[in-house]
Amino acid sequence: MKKIHLIPLLFLLAACAQQPRDIRPNILLIVADDLGYTDLGCYGSEIRTPNLDALAQQGIRNTSFCTAPTCSPTRAMLLTGVDNHRAGLGTMHGDGAPNQEGQPGYEGYLNQQVVSLPQLLQDAGYFTAMAGKWHLGSADGQRPQQRGFSRSYGLIPGGGGHFSDMQPLVAAQGKKGYYAEDDLTLDTLPPGFYSSKNYTEKLIQYLHESKQSGKPFFGFLALTSPHWPLQVPDAYLDLYKGRYDEGYEALAVARFKRAQEKGAIPANAQLPPLAPNVMPWDSLSEEEKQVEARSMEIYAAMVERMDFHIGRLIAQLKEMDEYDNTLIIFHSDNGAEGNSIMGYAGTGEWVDTTFDNSLENIGRPNSYVQQGPGWAHVSALPFSWYKAFATEGGVRAPSIIVHHQLPLPAGSWNHQFLSVMDIAPTALELAGVRHPDSIYEGRSIFPMNGSSMLSWLNGKAPFVHLPDAAHGWELFGRRGLRKGEWKLGWMESPYGQSEWQLYNLREDIAEQYDLAAEQEEKLEELVADWEEYVKSVDLIIPSEPTAYGSEDYWRDN
Repeated sequence: MKKIHLIPLLFLLAACAQQPRDIRPNILLIVADDLGYTDLGCYGSEIRTPNLDALAQQGIRNTSFCTAPTCSPTRAMLLTGVDNHRAGLGTMHGDGAPNQEGQPGYEGYLNQQVVSLPQLLQDAGYFTAMAGKWHLGSADGQRPQQRGFSRSYGLIPGGGGHFSDMQPLVAAQGKKGYYAEDDLTLDTLPPGFYSSKNYTEKLIQYLHESKQSGKPFFGFLALTSPHWPLQVPDAYLDLYKGRYDEGYEALAVARFKRAQEKGAIPANAQLPPLAPNVMPWDSLSEEEKQVEARSMEIYAAMVERMDFHIGRLIAQLKEMDEYDNTLIIFHSDNGAEGNSIMGYAGTGEWVDTTFDNSLENIGRPNSYVQQGPGWAHVSALPFSWYKAFATEGGVRAPSIIVHHQLPLPAGSWNHQFLSVMDIAPTALELAGVRHPDSIYEGRSIFPMNGSSMLSWLNGKAPFVHLPDAAHGWELFGRRGLRKGEWKLGWMESPYGQSEWQLYNLREDIAEQYDLAAEQEEKLEELVADWEEYVKSVDLIIPSEPTAYGSEDYWRDN
């Protein structure tokens, strides 16, 4: 038998343990998937989220933090600081219109015309790690390990089941989802796997590796909760049993009031009406009400369990004595999910023949249900519409920022505009790392579109963006632009009028009263700003509706 020499090994371990610690700030990003604006207790929800509520009491909550309308465009902007139309996610993978196919910025993955935040931090000596959902490319050269992460673990495409059965999101993904650790494709997941639990535990493992290395860390916890299919371990199936039996309209009234009392919703805001594709609760059959209520019960349980595991991560940071030296930013990747995929590309038939969606089985591994537009209406309060729309309901997300080395007024609200693109420049400035601006490793790259929040967070600047700056969005042909209190919007039929509409968000945060005819000069001004935005990011309006932009997603039952 070969001898094992323990003494040299012990010396090596001791040397590793005594690595001098780089005291630059750590950076931790925590992103929820499809979490609505008012789905946290600290934003007015009835869902129990004590750990995120406690985090919010130590930092600031944002009421005007904006993302892209869907997940992968947001992630592209988050990890680069560059507009999604330049970073490769001008539309989602597989959803390009004929005139977008093959065009720069519409590759469907994080392209080589941008350099990622983890890559720049890794170059500067940071230990970079992520766990959870990637959704920025699955081919060689596109995966996390090849875009700057020292360690990575999780789901490579945009979604899937939450248990160890590796349930794919849609039939086209095959018999099981695509998971990987570093560059190794995983054939199985560990027994007892649950997405929020295992992604958190894996990131905790990586942060301990960072501690041992002596390097500061950049950690990215990209949770897949509460993205559909709605699933939760058996022990938590009944956490909210009976809570939603009165329906989404009753819940909207109660949650709206709590959110106003907490400061998440302006005092002058009005409760928006149900979207036209939502059936009034009283018009549903008893069976439909039971299924709807049960689906929301599972959704709420997913959010509560997500919060529990985030609490475990925060506790580990404190135990590692890294909490006070870590910038923590939590946010959702877009608005609440009210779309239905069941009518798209045969998915409904696949769900009907593959899963058991009986009332007694909803929430278990072999079930497949969604939140639906009625409950998404509640999650998106006080805004109109939800994920995949350029309305405020599609792009405003809950957001919490905490760092004990910054003079943040604990427990406060920030109402000024912030963009998900501001996170990368903020992290780089905090770490003392410069963005290369135009050239990285011999290739041309785009400069960042976002702005660093650091001077504002330090109390040295009154705002991050000038109050009259224009900020644009587009996805699936739906368009939006904010400038101060004004909002320009365009949505196709049956969602909108297929023409520009104008809203005053200070008076009408739910975008209910079109002022285009009354404010012609303001309309012209914002349309001109929109055209400038189009030019600045090489935006291509799709020639025809695709995926979320088609009427297949119009749910009326």
